[in-house]
Amino acid sequence: MINVIKYEDLGGADHGWLKAKHHFSFASYQDPNRVRFGPMRVINDDIVGPKTGFDPHPHDNMEIITYVRKGAITHKDDMGNEGKTGAGDVQVMSAGTGVVHSEYNLEDEDTNLYQIWMFPNKKNVKPRWDAKEFPKEPVEGQLKPLVTGFDNNHSDSLKIHQDAVIYAGRVNKGKSVKQTIDRDQAYVLCSQGKIKINDTEIKKGDGAEITELKDVEITSLEDSEILFIDLPR
Repeated sequence: MINVIKYEDLGGADHGWLKAKHHFSFASYQDPNRVRFGPMRVINDDIVGPKTGFDPHPHDNMEIITYVRKGAITHKDDMGNEGKTGAGDVQVMSAGTGVVHSEYNLEDEDTNLYQIWMFPNKKNVKPRWDAKEFPKEPVEGQLKPLVTGFDNNHSDSLKIHQDAVIYAGRVNKGKSVKQTIDRDQAYVLCSQGKIKINDTEIKKGDGAEITELKDVEITSLEDSEILFIDLPR
């Protein structure tokens, strides 16, 4: 089953410096039917204005993944970490026993990113932060695993405390990728372009919940960028 979550139906807020769209209940947007999907609690599609950002604030016991779509975000935390993550790249943070961090767009243009939060499968871990640059060329055949659980032996991925995999990649118009759901379900984000999942179309900004399927074929109807999140229940 493929359930499309249209961009125009997402919750959201406009704070001036931040324009946010929420795939799940968050802050002032609350929908009892849209609280989580497996361990995934948050997907925020954020546009952060130039020279603005999220002031220092705390988190604990949450795995927080940031996928930058345009521009860049600069991270700083009370563990002494600092780094800038650019378009097509990813940062991860295990909040664990507690961390205070800030995220600023120090660029001269808008930064567009996905914030993805997951409940961890191991509580009260030592907080950590990591980031990685990934190849930007279009993929062939399959999307690439960018984020995996610590038990996954994929050596090139960032790690989180959850049995989930976040695949991503750019797919040229007319090309297809085949993805197997190794866990129980998947959530697909169309970051750019327009795609077809089996026979179901989604466009830029849309999401799709996939349940009761083990294999899907994703075809780019335009040059597209895709995130495919394989999740337990």
